[in-house]
Amino acid sequence: GHEAAQVATVMATDPTRDRYLIYYRQLTAMLMLGTTPTEMLVQFLARDGEILSGARQFPLHGAHPRVDLFSFSNVVGTQLPQAVGVALADKMKGRNAVTISFFGDGAASQGDCHEAMNFAGIHKVPVVFLCENNRYAISVPLEQQMPVESIASRAFAYGIPGVEVDGTDIVASYEAVKEAVDRARSGGGASLVELRVERLLPHTTDDDHTRYRSEEDIERMRDMDPLPIMEQMLRRHGILDDATDAEFKESARRAVDDATDEAEALPFPPVGDMYSGVLESGMGGNSHA
Repeated sequence: GHEAAQVATVMATDPTRDRYLIYYRQLTAMLMLGTTPTEMLVQFLARDGEILSGARQFPLHGAHPRVDLFSFSNVVGTQLPQAVGVALADKMKGRNAVTISFFGDGAASQGDCHEAMNFAGIHKVPVVFLCENNRYAISVPLEQQMPVESIASRAFAYGIPGVEVDGTDIVASYEAVKEAVDRARSGGGASLVELRVERLLPHTTDDDHTRYRSEEDIERMRDMDPLPIMEQMLRRHGILDDATDAEFKESARRAVDDATDEAEALPFPPVGDMYSGVLESGMGGNSHA
């Protein structure tokens, strides 16, 4: 349910110079930025040559220098102050880059979020705080996380613009993010963009969302799937027809099948690699670089 929001965000930025600090729901953004399906599946299967973390992290965790993805933690919200630091460094170096910090509504309840936005507001750093609000921090609904309905409304307290947008609408999402990116790049400082999205599936395969979501809510959110919404819009404008749609879907299936075959053909990492990269060389003692 986050796909349209992430496609719109990346399209509104410049991947040749901008920076991206993500969290574990940014699968679509990672693909948009140049991470390949094979690289992702190699990580999911923990095979040798895994580029994001050396087969040491959870899936969709790690760093990808080739596409300017910084390493990120499973600890909620840590990417927010890190993004502000990256943006501040770029500002000091005159790089004219904008940093995008993706986060969810759960991270908005962390102290790191407050500190990051407060600092960004004071120092006018070129960062866009991109909140994908699906209304659930795992099983905790938004009304039990905060006393306000709009996360974007908090922006006023930090002296930065805040806007709330339907994240299933790719055009509206693009326009909102583009305005924030242009503002940051022109020296106007930070912005908070809240994209309202739906988490269409449970948090993980170990989660049963029927325990905390009503049947009505689950049925309602299925109608908010951004992919059929986008398909219908393209058909209304005469951009997509049945033949093109079938071609796109078959191409996607082939890409996934080919990537799966490539990843499964790779061996697991040698046991001797277990200690490589644990300590930086030159730190003293028995380091393994």
